[in-house]
Amino acid sequence: MQKNEILSKVDHTLLAQTAVWQEIRELCDDAVRFGTASVCIPPCYVNAAAGYLDGRMKVCTVIGFPNGNHTTAAKLFETRDALENGADEIDMVINIGALKAGEDDLVKDEISRLKEACGDRILKVIIETCLLTREEKIRMCRIVTEAGADFIKTSTGFSTGGATFEDVALFAENVGPDVKIKAAGGISSFEDAEKFISLGASRLGTSRLVKIMKTQQ
Repeated sequence: MQKNEILSKVDHTLLAQTAVWQEIRELCDDAVRFGTASVCIPPCYVNAAAGYLDGRMKVCTVIGFPNGNHTTAAKLFETRDALENGADEIDMVINIGALKAGEDDLVKDEISRLKEACGDRILKVIIETCLLTREEKIRMCRIVTEAGADFIKTSTGFSTGGATFEDVALFAENVGPDVKIKAAGGISSFEDAEKFISLGASRLGTSRLVKIMKTQQ
């Protein structure tokens, strides 16, 4: 697989707490230059980035990030605010505690309500695989499918681990045919990126692949 094809599947990401506008603007410039799928940035920069990019690149942002234990009302407010500010795609974190308590209907309802708010814009559901058992991951595949979300996503990159090949393969075996897969967290080489894609991922959350390209030019 050619590098430009891999880059076209990348959500070029900067979510560090210390990120400043100058860094976000550089991220946007690099995303356009290398033809990534989107930029994934903090909600506070969505309006500025959307205006700066002016349709040249999709803008993705995160909701309920990184812990997921916001109320559904708070997540809905964040989502609507982000969309009004120009976000094209939303990556939400599930209520992990609710899942572990067996409150699957609550988790499903929250995802469904955020998808309704998104309408035809993409909703990705971050399940934070490093904190879940295999059985919980499989349950989340079913929940995300039934809730009508567009993607299931492995990780925030802010917990104890990121994407693994095993988890992406597990997703591919258990999600419905209309649910796509995003691997995120710790993807540091084109070789790993290509393997994630071969296992079923159609999006990758990372900044390192663009950094590699910049060092080679």
